[in-house]
Amino acid sequence: QVQLVESGGGLVQPGGSLRLSCAASGTIFSIRSMAWYRQAPGKQRELVATIMSGALTNYADSVKGRFTVASDNAKNTMYLQMNSLKPEDTAVYYCNAIVRPEATPRWGNYWGQGTQVTVSS
Repeated sequence: QVQLVESGGGLVQPGGSLRLSCAASGTIFSIRSMAWYRQAPGKQRELVATIMSGALTNYADSVKGRFTVASDNAKNTMYLQMNSLKPEDTAVYYCNAIVRPEATPRWGNYWGQGTQVTVSS
């Protein structure tokens, strides 16, 4: 079984920074890609950033230049450095990963439980 656990959320003032972490654990054979999504109250979940092979990254237009996604493949951990935070960044942030567990040829789509980020003065 594969589990994703996010951490690092909290309350921050506009213009501030936060760093989110997502640790994947369990019987993991390989991770194809990892991503951050977010969902604000009353809105659909949206893609924030993705990272593949530890280097190929992609960002939503709304966070380009402010957020940076990175990964530590040895630790099966992904990070999201969020700078210049705005009130509209307030949301629950979810970790997502495409993982192949050990002892199976199938890839699975896994989600974390989410971590709240609130940007407010």
